[in-house]
Amino acid sequence: MLDFEPSEMQGNVVGFLHAFAEDMLRPAAILADQHEHERPWEVIEQVQALLSGPMAAGFMRHRAADDKDLPVEGMGGTRSKALSNVLFGEELAWGAASILLSFPGPGLAGAAIAAAGTAAQRERWLKRYSDGKVHFGAMAVTEPGCGSDVAGLRTTAVRDGDEWVLNGTKIFCTNGQSADLVVVWAQTDPSKGRDGIRSFVVEQGTPGFRVGHLEKKLGIRGSETAELVLEDCRIPLENLIGNEEDHKTKGFKGVMATFDATRPSVAAMAVGIARAALEYLKDRLAVEGLNGPDYGRSRANLSAVDDALLEMEAQIDAARMLARRAAFLLDHKEPNAQEAAMAKAKAGKVVVQVCAKAVELMGPEGLTRKHPLEMWLRDSKVFDIFEGTGQINRLIIARRLLGYHRDELP
Repeated sequence: MLDFEPSEMQGNVVGFLHAFAEDMLRPAAILADQHEHERPWEVIEQVQALLSGPMAAGFMRHRAADDKDLPVEGMGGTRSKALSNVLFGEELAWGAASILLSFPGPGLAGAAIAAAGTAAQRERWLKRYSDGKVHFGAMAVTEPGCGSDVAGLRTTAVRDGDEWVLNGTKIFCTNGQSADLVVVWAQTDPSKGRDGIRSFVVEQGTPGFRVGHLEKKLGIRGSETAELVLEDCRIPLENLIGNEEDHKTKGFKGVMATFDATRPSVAAMAVGIARAALEYLKDRLAVEGLNGPDYGRSRANLSAVDDALLEMEAQIDAARMLARRAAFLLDHKEPNAQEAAMAKAKAGKVVVQVCAKAVELMGPEGLTRKHPLEMWLRDSKVFDIFEGTGQINRLIIARRLLGYHRDELP
């Protein structure tokens, strides 16, 4: 039976995180937006203390061990980690999505290693994220000439004796400058196309690996986005994620499973921003004597403003349920590629529409920095772009629904 309701403990944690987001993240988000590339370390250290405490279970943490049936203490049983991530991610993004993206942790690197790495690799590289110290992970996929078409990436990995030699440039890497380790996607054999793509762990400080520039962005300005350059970067053979001979399960398809695991959480973050905008708008309208729609009346008899509020609420709820369903399937070890793409596509569209409508209904005031709505509108757009654009996710959905291979529906 599908059950998306939070457990009692999850509900308590959500309440705590809401207070934390309101008191600590909201003020820090505004400062981070105004001072790009300056991390709010005081808040990050508080988050680290939070993650090191008893509520850390199930929250933005990929375990190093083989965790098929590990209990998630206090989080509703053995199969609620993804759902916990979705619940908590929505609440923290309600406070500050850009800072949430800057939280310490394995990030996409951890998701990639967990999805395709061996047990020894998970133990080796992910154990550090539970030592109570500040560590960051990152994943490097996008290139200057390769975005949504991952199969077209040009970064190369050539074997030379007991080492791999990597060459290429990656862009738009979240936490790329601060990461202890980065999972780099590279082509090992161009003649194999997608089947030649593998992922490698490159640790910070490796000769031939350097940070290029940091991006100046429209939104999520509190999040660090870096260019990474690999020039004859040599790494050990064992830094290839998975085993060299199992490219069919640990190569392109295996690592793409990373996104099936992370898209529900990204969708939940988008829901958090949309909810923040709607709630703020309602509060401002209440000050003007507009207390929101009468839910007992037909929409045909509502004002244009009340009708818009109802539509915003409905769309946010739809996106939330899609994110929770995708997380539920992930927790129960069921395929969720279609559902994860649905959640990401829906939430990415909804958050932009809701934030834009909130600004519109506020009038000229909504465009000023007296209110956070303009910041949320700027932050919202990236959620329809990263971790698969809306177009790419809708293409995934169409292929799955119609039963087409990518060659039949390119």
